[in-house]
Amino acid sequence: MATSTKDPFLLALGDRVRLLRARRGLTRKSVATASGVSERHLANLEYGVGNASIMVLQQVAGALDCDLAELVGDVSTSSPEWLMLREALRGKSDADLRRARIAIAQLFGSDGADPARGRRIALVGLRGAGKSTLGRMLADALELPFVELSREVERIAGCSIREIHDLYGSNAYRRYERRALDETVRLHAEAVIATPGGIVAEPATFDALLGHCTTVWLQASPEEHMARVAAQGDTRPMAQSREAMADLRRILVGRAAFYAKADATFDTSGRSEAESFAGLFALVGELLARAARSTPAERPGKAGGRVQQTAASA
Repeated sequence: MATSTKDPFLLALGDRVRLLRARRGLTRKSVATASGVSERHLANLEYGVGNASIMVLQQVAGALDCDLAELVGDVSTSSPEWLMLREALRGKSDADLRRARIAIAQLFGSDGADPARGRRIALVGLRGAGKSTLGRMLADALELPFVELSREVERIAGCSIREIHDLYGSNAYRRYERRALDETVRLHAEAVIATPGGIVAEPATFDALLGHCTTVWLQASPEEHMARVAAQGDTRPMAQSREAMADLRRILVGRAAFYAKADATFDTSGRSEAESFAGLFALVGELLARAARSTPAERPGKAGGRVQQTAASA
């Protein structure tokens, strides 16, 4: 039911729903279908004009694969220690928060320090950025194994990714994804890895990727992402959406802060396949050389700075 004025709590709730949906790469229609909530009701909720019941919120949380507490409010209110940590970190910059996260990981013995990190190159980004195509070319040029993590997920599960989602749900898929990453890291001290676009949806898995691999975010404009995926004959995950481009832009916004934690960024917009490969090969060569020179504590992604290469600077 719509309200005549927009309540601040409802606006904040709508923002969280949109952010969680974008981060997971889901369309409004798919969330409506999975939750059993009408698309119109969900739209009202996202824009802060829908005063949903607690049961509706529970259904939406289930479709978004999150706790109701995460959807409704700040989970850091669950204990005094959480509150104190939250207050200590309030207002800090993203760089300061990153240092705090690494320090906490080191404190509890899970800092992800891996001596092979510099020789595992993981490509992250949305579908259509060129991770699979450029990844294979890069692996061939570097004479390294190429691993497409999506195919490893299917191998472990014994069925397609679509079947995993349809039969077992997104929670099961994320478990298979983490297992595939762990096995890849265990089996390959050196490799080029193409990751699924949604690997950032599970922060623990993405953090493990950052700890075990030198990562490169392959970027492209939304229009090029869409055109490349369509050229492959597959518009997933925007199939049958009348707002496909808007959905794609929201996914980019929702995931960009996570992708940006990669060691380097490479923009493939406006480039041919050959041009993209040449630029990426040069960038990765720089990363490998830097990793070879550095000590474990100074490896890219720890204290070192990020590398960014765009069409203008390549």
